[in-house]
Amino acid sequence: MRTRRILAAVIAAAALAGLGLTGAATATAATAQGATSYVTPSQCKQGGGTPAINDTGNYCKGGTHDGEQVD
Repeated sequence: MRTRRILAAVIAAAALAGLGLTGAATATAATAQGATSYVTPSQCKQGGGTPAINDTGNYCKGGTHDGEQVD
């Protein structure tokens, strides 16, 4: 009987911890959506792109950061 209560408490704690992590991830994703994305020239290069600093808008061309503004 005691083992069942301990097992139930462990499962309940794990479930609550999982909900907390899911909520934190959702809040982080919601915050990131509204933010303007800037990358450094080195981040652009590391992602496989070319920082077009002298072009209008200063955007990263190609790679994983394609179209993001270079700051």
